[in-house]
Amino acid sequence: MKQLPLGVQLRDHASFATFVAGGNESVVAQVQALLSESSTTVTWLWGPAGTGKTHLLQAACAASASVGHRSAYVPLGDAALSPAVLDGWDALDLVCGDDLHRVVGDAAWERALFALFNGLSEHGSTLLVASDDSPVTLRFALPDLESRLRSGPVFQLTPLDDAGRLQALSEHARARGLELPSATARYLLGRTRRDMHSLSAMLETLDRASLAAQRRLTIPFVRELLAETGRE
Repeated sequence: MKQLPLGVQLRDHASFATFVAGGNESVVAQVQALLSESSTTVTWLWGPAGTGKTHLLQAACAASASVGHRSAYVPLGDAALSPAVLDGWDALDLVCGDDLHRVVGDAAWERALFALFNGLSEHGSTLLVASDDSPVTLRFALPDLESRLRSGPVFQLTPLDDAGRLQALSEHARARGLELPSATARYLLGRTRRDMHSLSAMLETLDRASLAAQRRLTIPFVRELLAETGRE
């Protein structure tokens, strides 16, 4: 797998096995199909923050690399990265570009993405992009890039309901080797932001705190931690 500079890495728990689809089963199936089909150059995922776009992109990268394909994930718009990071990536089998909405309208990034798209198309490779906003609401600087990115299938991801969030918390905890009792998960869900990005970040905080304190993730322990961080 091509490694990005500046320490950008795939999350250990970002796999199809740990992704709770909720009502997004068809989207997950389409993303998985990209690994065995190369008839479409670009696929676009969109939905509100916390709907699992990053998880799916990284899962696709990891699955692609596991079968010997060359893949890469890039958080577009990361202030630490420049458009030049995409140079040479047209030789890869799969490129996953996250947070596309952050660079739409930036001429330098759009030119780099245009060149990447054309190169991937020539090689029969795949570009998977994700954005918070619908493709129809974004304002591109390069109309040719817009038409190419919108030439492939577009899929909308919808947020999980509470049952799905609880299941996702359990899956993510299990992937970390954590025991998260259902009562603790429900307590946490009622006292933090409910999007999966925030819940995953909180779970990471709990993981570190539990390890440092050598305590289980009981409700009293979580209550103490939330109080210490001003979230209770």
